[in-house]
Amino acid sequence: MKATEASGLPVLPGEDPWTTEELTGVRRRLEEEIDVARREVRDTEDALAERLTDPVDGAGDDPADAGAKTFQREHDLALAYNTRDLLSKSERAIERMDAGTYGVCESCSLAIGKARLQAFPRATLCVTCKQREERR
Repeated sequence: MKATEASGLPVLPGEDPWTTEELTGVRRRLEEEIDVARREVRDTEDALAERLTDPVDGAGDDPADAGAKTFQREHDLALAYNTRDLLSKSERAIERMDAGTYGVCESCSLAIGKARLQAFPRATLCVTCKQREERR
């Protein structure tokens, strides 16, 4: 991003404007998280596919073994789902950077806050709107 683009992103009153270096750092962190998440999803899906296509997997298991394997499979699916969700939110944050809307609350259109985005770069809601959403 250009310096003018970074400094043009919204901030809360009292916060310094974004610098190119700060925004580049946040973007780099998101890109690294995206790479890790993509690998995790791919590895989990490969492992699950292998387990599901193994014709002798579970043959002769007693009910406790079958239950443990089912629990593990459900756990792995839940982790893969959560990782996919995190991946999607990270990709969306980068899209918002590219569109110049990074840092704008999707609910009230006010600034999310630079400090909040540095701590949680995938945030799409300001603190007030996030609190309101969590109370529902």
